[in-house]
Amino acid sequence: MNFVKMHGAGNDYIYIDAFREKVENPESLAVKLSKPHFGIGADGIVILSRDKNADCFADIYNADGSRAKMCGNAMRCAAKFLYDRRKISGTTALINTLSGIKTVILEAENGKAISATVNMGKPVLNGKSIPTRFGDSVVKNKSIFVYDRYFDVTCVSMGNPHCVTFCEDPDLIDFGIYGCRFENHEMFPERINAEFVSVIGKNRLKARVHERGSGETLACGTGACAAAVASVLLGFCDRESEISVNMPGGELFVCWANDGDVYLNGPAVEVFTGKF
Repeated sequence: MNFVKMHGAGNDYIYIDAFREKVENPESLAVKLSKPHFGIGADGIVILSRDKNADCFADIYNADGSRAKMCGNAMRCAAKFLYDRRKISGTTALINTLSGIKTVILEAENGKAISATVNMGKPVLNGKSIPTRFGDSVVKNKSIFVYDRYFDVTCVSMGNPHCVTFCEDPDLIDFGIYGCRFENHEMFPERINAEFVSVIGKNRLKARVHERGSGETLACGTGACAAAVASVLLGFCDRESEISVNMPGGELFVCWANDGDVYLNGPAVEVFTGKF
């Protein structure tokens, strides 16, 4: 089976062309291939297949084999895969996911896509719909007890549920202690992705993320969007402005537009191709 390893700001996935390949047992395949020492090493796998309503369907599996509804970085890389391999004719790609069809606009140089902007759709702010156990209201600066202390959290779904905590410096958070405890907290019935964020300048954020099913990742597209939306809700950043989100693997740019949609821009990089 052929594969392509790609990353968006360090958030790396293994992409499999199911236009040609037959993929069986994707859950166990994701676990096997994602292991860094005994497999290829990645945050998960993305299976790209034909779709009657879009240019492809992107089926995303985390490193633990669980299925993800969305991944912003994967959308950019999937669009790059389609463009670089001439599966689409222009610089616009429609990619179907478990959370709906996403439109991706590519920037290309010398026949290769180098970055992209994804329309991530409207954020879900209703606590019950995210889902959380906070009820039907907007979950903004709600206090929860995790392990040994209280945290004020703001929750957003960008196709995946996120819990955003603003702090002095994300690097001071011990992810070994708090990451899995946030992910599996009783207030989040389908588990949660946890972001720890600080404001480092006007419309500039610094963030680290613990992704459900993968642990800490170098970047997270939906997480960057959730952090930006939360920063606007709390008055730290401006609506309709480009918000820079610095993550360990690189910088992503988010705009929560007045039309209600959230736009995510960032790199799309092919690392290598191979066979297993």
